[in-house]
Amino acid sequence: MKKIILLSTMASSLLLATNGDNLIGVGTKSRGMGGAGIAVSHCAESTLSNPALITCTKGTSISFGGTIFMPDMSAKMGQASSHNSDADMNIIPGVAISHKLNENWYVGIGMWGTAGMGVDYRDAKQTPTDSGNMHMVSNLQLMQFAPSIAYSTGTFGVAVTPVIQYGALDINYQGFDGKNIGDGVAQDLGYGVNLGSYYDFSNGVTLGAVYKSKIDMEYKNQLSTATQPFVDFGIFPQAMGNHLEQPAQLGVGIGYEVDKHTLAFDYKQIKWSDAKGYKDFGWENQDVYALGYQYKEDKWRLRLGYNYAKQPIGEAPSGPAVIPAGSYAQAGGNALNLFNLLGFPATSEKHYTLGGGYEFSDNFYVDMAYVYAPKTTTTMKTIVGLNPENGEMYTGDSSVDHSESSLSFQLSYRFF
Repeated sequence: MKKIILLSTMASSLLLATNGDNLIGVGTKSRGMGGAGIAVSHCAESTLSNPALITCTKGTSISFGGTIFMPDMSAKMGQASSHNSDADMNIIPGVAISHKLNENWYVGIGMWGTAGMGVDYRDAKQTPTDSGNMHMVSNLQLMQFAPSIAYSTGTFGVAVTPVIQYGALDINYQGFDGKNIGDGVAQDLGYGVNLGSYYDFSNGVTLGAVYKSKIDMEYKNQLSTATQPFVDFGIFPQAMGNHLEQPAQLGVGIGYEVDKHTLAFDYKQIKWSDAKGYKDFGWENQDVYALGYQYKEDKWRLRLGYNYAKQPIGEAPSGPAVIPAGSYAQAGGNALNLFNLLGFPATSEKHYTLGGGYEFSDNFYVDMAYVYAPKTTTTMKTIVGLNPENGEMYTGDSSVDHSESSLSFQLSYRFF
């Protein structure tokens, strides 16, 4: 219990949405290069992007820092006013250590905020014709603790990383009938594994590949409580289950280093459509493309990057109240769109990144990165109100505007 409380305290400010609900990259160097890190080593940082690449460590490498994440989100339901989410500044911690045991074996360990999303409309103004975005407050927080062991021949490396994931989920809102819906914060621990490999062609070209397993999480009385009112109104045949599974990922990357220049390109697929919870909300698999560049000059580093992933949220079609064979995405679609758009708007797609670093000595160096995602506007047909004459819900177009920026800072120290 003490471990859960400790992790909850460290993650209490984590609230974001980038590639779905995943960060585009873990670690300041990777974030400065558009999230690329499958075929370009970032030493200790590589534990979660590709653990085989911790083999760049010469002795012991320690990195710690964090990200100030600043989403800007507003939404409007039907003809009502647009309201801004108050969840607009959050802190994401990160710590990583890697160590060389001998010429072939390496170990690493890290703890990061890796994913999350949510909104806060609790103070939105409410009128007889404006629900104040239902005063929706949603908060998903995910952190991962990951020890790695890697083996390298110099040109080829493999690694395995067991993952312990802490998660917390809270969904609260005011129903169209005026009742407050929610059961407080639910927490869980889940377990998975990351596998990584690379091959260095010794001509500046490196290929990398990673696999990340699903991690099943159960948040008691969250999704079931949140969707029960739609059962009561005959929109869903039954409340959803409380499992929200972080999806499996497959990724490959290529890196090229020549003189002072390093280029990196990553491709990965996030399998939302196979993950519990997300597939019930109709999320689609997401193809993520990351392009990064680094220029090295003496003690300085300059990094640039671009990351693109089409949002995984598709608009569910309107349909009858009777839902075939437990498929929530084929009917009752207006209610699904409401939850996706208002409660969990993972709608950002393009990310532009800028980073840099400076080595104060052979042992001590500093890195920074800035990530900007321009505004996207997403419109879907949702439930927007309750007809007071007959008690039936009615629909209309709702929209969300979503942009975000973040600033990452990291200190690193090497022991030789």
